[in-house]
Amino acid sequence: MSFSIAGKTAIVTGAANGVGLAIGRHFLAEGANVVFADMDEERLVKELGSSKVEPELYRTFACDLRQKLSINNLLSMTIDSFERVDILVNASRQLITSDPLNPKEDQVETLLQQNLMTSLRLTQAISKRMIKQAEGQNSGYVGSIINLSSIAARRANPDLLGYSISTAALDQMTRSMAVALAPHRIRVNAVAFGSVMSASLKRELREHDEYRSDIIDNTPLGRIAGPGEVSDAVQYLASDASSFVTGQIITVDGGRTLIDPVTSPAH
Repeated sequence: MSFSIAGKTAIVTGAANGVGLAIGRHFLAEGANVVFADMDEERLVKELGSSKVEPELYRTFACDLRQKLSINNLLSMTIDSFERVDILVNASRQLITSDPLNPKEDQVETLLQQNLMTSLRLTQAISKRMIKQAEGQNSGYVGSIINLSSIAARRANPDLLGYSISTAALDQMTRSMAVALAPHRIRVNAVAFGSVMSASLKRELREHDEYRSDIIDNTPLGRIAGPGEVSDAVQYLASDASSFVTGQIITVDGGRTLIDPVTSPAH
């Protein structure tokens, strides 16, 4: 089977920073058409405005994907530009800490909306289009959806209550939608990663540099991954090489989840 995604059209959300940006750029380098979607228009322009890639191969779309109208507009723009969509990467995610004993905080609701509901609504809208464009096609899978999750879904850190709950819910959404969409030959998987030098982790390390040694000491491979190290796993799930893989959560964490979670911080 081929790992190629050349000629396919992908939507990547959360694509102005960190892991989402790395995935979008990787897909472009592999010959895919890419729509980079993010709320931060200024950052999108900064990161992609000077791109050496031919402009007809990618588009940027700035919007708040928590709004249903924005999802519809994103899909319309993608179809107008590239006529189809083959891959959706739900990389838009937010990490904020919370006090688990404070009933006045709303971080859990905020992160469920950002990390679960946005991905769910995008999955529903994009898969509907994938089904439509596959009419008359009788063999092979017709689309791949990849959610970006976290090892926090499987570990207990009270300070990350909302993040853990929302990513655990995302994992279960991945499995449920995989079963629901399998008859339509659409695969749904996720990549759960540990300590990747994303924008959110950079901000956290600036405020708490002591976390850096904690993370490294509790990662068997002894380092923090770069954003691009998630991209190959995502490409695998987007390509024909994973044509019989659906409903799976692939872990990219340098062995982090193999360590006793009681002694390992879940950053």
